[in-house]
Amino acid sequence: MGPPAPPASAAPPSPLHLVDASLYVFRAWHSMPDEFRDAHGWPTNAVHGFARFLLDLLERERPRHIAIAFDEALDSCFRHRIYPAYKANREPAPEELRRQFAHCKALCAALGLEVLAHHEYEADDLIGTALQRARPAGFRGIIVSADKDLSQLLDGHDEQWDYARNQRWGAAGVKARHGVHAHQIADYLALTGDAVDNIPGVGGVGAKTAAVLLAHFGSLDTLLARVDEVAFLRLRGAAQVAVRLREQREHALLWRQLTTIACDAPLGYDGAAAARGQADPEMLDALVASLRFGPMTRRRLRAAAGLGQE
Repeated sequence: MGPPAPPASAAPPSPLHLVDASLYVFRAWHSMPDEFRDAHGWPTNAVHGFARFLLDLLERERPRHIAIAFDEALDSCFRHRIYPAYKANREPAPEELRRQFAHCKALCAALGLEVLAHHEYEADDLIGTALQRARPAGFRGIIVSADKDLSQLLDGHDEQWDYARNQRWGAAGVKARHGVHAHQIADYLALTGDAVDNIPGVGGVGAKTAAVLLAHFGSLDTLLARVDEVAFLRLRGAAQVAVRLREQREHALLWRQLTTIACDAPLGYDGAAAARGQADPEMLDALVASLRFGPMTRRRLRAAAGLGQE
């Protein structure tokens, strides 16, 4: 008898594409010319730009499992109950943009794509929850977003994809980009703050200091438990940093509640991963007509939906 056959290698994880839609809607809103109008005269530049992005993604990747996450919790997120000033620096979206968000969600649904949105959870939370549910069933996440907050979700075979720059990285690539490991991102943002979300952070702790502290202590919890050691580190202003950390301990823990992605959000589907479903031809045709898409975009949408030419 010959040597035993080597064990069969495990099947590679199946990709689950998780799209941070709001980023691409806002990008289109700011970059597309304000010349596109729907049948009622409302602007549609954001939905036209988002449709181009979405079609490029679908044609390039041909994903079998995909979910598109939208932010509906602009002022009703659970984080506002924890800290009412969360994102208070952001102006509310104008009606012209809110209408287009609704059109973008409808377009995804018409194409048979799973839409994730919830009034208490942000898109990041929905993406994190979907990824955590899918991993045990043999999926890996491809998170389509440039947002550094989402890097905290990366593990194993997961990947983040900054689509506009065509840059991809996994968990091992996070430190080179942000100065800390993937699992330290929430702690890092709690220390430095996040001006975009109106999170103050710990006074006097900047990006370099936060990276040094987390490299030495590993986590915010360990840092706070061993704060007496901070003054002895080879760190500019170490003694003052130690004072600030003692004074702002409770604030730092509060900031981490805000910067940590919640992975227990309700999802609108029951399976392990959001499978691409059947398109709705009537809904798609109605949207195409109402939003006044041109013939080329119309053809691409019908092809992406698996529909024949009219």
